[in-house]
Amino acid sequence: MTDPPPSNDAHLEDAIRRTRDGDKAAFETVIRRFEKPLRSWLAGHVPPGIDVDEVAQRTFVAAYCRLSDYQPGTQFAAWLFTIARFQLRTETTRLRRIADYHSRYGPDLLQRELDRRSEEAPQRWDTRLDSLHLCLDALSEPLRRFVDWRYEEEIPLEEMAARCGRSVAAVKKQLWKARQALQQCVETRLARADGGLQ
Repeated sequence: MTDPPPSNDAHLEDAIRRTRDGDKAAFETVIRRFEKPLRSWLAGHVPPGIDVDEVAQRTFVAAYCRLSDYQPGTQFAAWLFTIARFQLRTETTRLRRIADYHSRYGPDLLQRELDRRSEEAPQRWDTRLDSLHLCLDALSEPLRRFVDWRYEEEIPLEEMAARCGRSVAAVKKQLWKARQALQQCVETRLARADGGLQ
């Protein structure tokens, strides 16, 4: 693990001092000074599935809240990157717990859903498929584009991110929103077909 670049000068220390004295706007100097180095460092250390921007933002928020702990005149960069390491470790632990939860309960939930669906009449699947086509047509253009890229053209997430100029995590979020919208739309149409909604 490489060390962060050293950075302690009078201008930076003055901005830190003014921030600690209540000048919130002075913290912008700190962010501008370390935004690129911090994101670069995080990009080289985050495992797949973690958003660099999210961890960077949490790091700056934590640094701002704990600025009174910083000893003026010492290595602020080292202090800030220590916070970044803690934020990254926290996020990695959180994702590991989620993955562990899904690995333990995912197969059981999947089997239950398969059992439920296997009991549905064949014509029910025709209705569900027709509803899905109608819901796809009603999807907003941006979300439809992500769905087409992923499921029609089978484009990898990394290429999708490059095409739209976003992070892989942001692309995953858009796909999640599209699937949520489609699921809700299909369920609403099925409920109407069953007479549950008017």
